[in-house]
Amino acid sequence: MRENIEERACHLAQYIIENKATVRAAAKQFGISKSTVHKDLSERLPAFNHALYVQVKCILDENKAERHIRGGIATRKKYKGE
Repeated sequence: MRENIEERACHLAQYIIENKATVRAAAKQFGISKSTVHKDLSERLPAFNHALYVQVKCILDENKAERHIRGGIATRKKYKGE
C-alpha cells in the first residue's frame, strides 16, 4: 500500500473531519499504524495543505481534551459487563 504520501495525508484528514474520528479510528479504517496517521497529520500535512491541517488540528485537539472521559466510560463498561 505504498501510495503518494501527500494523497494519503489528505484522505486521512478528510476522513477525520467528516467523521470527527480519532487517530486510532482513522488508523484502523486505512489499515496503517497510529504513528503513521499522527506523523502524516502533524508533520507532513502542514507542509502542503495548511488550511486542511488547521481543520484537522481542531478536531484532534478536541479529541485530546476528551480522551480521559472516553477512557472512564470504557472502564465503566468493562467492569459493568456491557
